[in-house]
Amino acid sequence: MHNPKIAAIRRLMTQPSMRQEERAFVVEGVRLVEEAQRSGWTARQVLFTDRLDERGQAQVREFSAGGVPVEQVSEAVMRSASETETPQGLLAVIEMRNLPLPDAPDFLLVLDGVRDPGNLGTILRTAAAAGVQGVLLPPGNADCWSPKVVRAGMGAHFRLPLLQGNWEETRHTIKGTQVKLKVYLADVREGVAYNLADFRSPLAIIVGGEAAGAGDESASMADEKVHIPMPGGSESLNAAVAAGILLFEVVRQR
Repeated sequence: MHNPKIAAIRRLMTQPSMRQEERAFVVEGVRLVEEAQRSGWTARQVLFTDRLDERGQAQVREFSAGGVPVEQVSEAVMRSASETETPQGLLAVIEMRNLPLPDAPDFLLVLDGVRDPGNLGTILRTAAAAGVQGVLLPPGNADCWSPKVVRAGMGAHFRLPLLQGNWEETRHTIKGTQVKLKVYLADVREGVAYNLADFRSPLAIIVGGEAAGAGDESASMADEKVHIPMPGGSESLNAAVAAGILLFEVVRQR
């Protein structure tokens, strides 16, 4: 039997255009739903099954007390709605929010062509841990609100400003801050070694994708290139690994 609610959730799961049109995305699992709830994000709908643990049941009661529509469904219906092979028994449709950048940010990350959802989510998780104040996502990256990115982000979406826009908007954001940002472009081999760069002043770091790396738009914004020496002779590093090394070098220097 066709269930319109489940069909709508599946569309939010699979269609970036629907997520943007509805300004909503789907969060699965006790821990992530709890993060959304704790961070004060608005839920439009919650589904749960009878196998949900007490921690999850407490969340459901809290949502219900707050007036959020909650519905117990069968395991089969949850599997139909879910994108994971073994659903945890809790799913929420959450309203998107645009968290604002600080007035004078001094630590931004720009991603260029990170198309793998797992890598993108891992980078967002790492950026949140490193204290990045905002991540700029111009065209060519995976959709940051997709279920795989949200899962890999492990709650980063609820704490980290994510700015999706065209290249002109990205450039304007970087150049329009109250404090002048030095823009570093991560390169495979060109530029200064990352640990010799001065990351103590206000900056934005551009990290490119797994296949082609950063493109011409990124290169035109960069003030300086940095690279991560690879004495083992590898052709390149995974984008999430490279981002982690660079971001925590900023943390170390500061």
